[in-house]
Amino acid sequence: MKQALIPSKIRAFAHRRMALSALRANSSLSTRLARYNANMVIARALEADGGAV
Repeated sequence: MKQALIPSKIRAFAHRRMALSALRANSSLSTRLARYNANMVIARALEADGGAV
């Protein structure tokens, strides 16, 4: 059985990846943490609203 592609699930996954990339970026700690937190807020909101697992 194939899984249906859920746009909110894909976007949530993408934002989680961007959040992890932000931690590894060549920036100051405060900038990296701000980018990480911003992307995680979006990912969590997409998961809550879109039913992403």
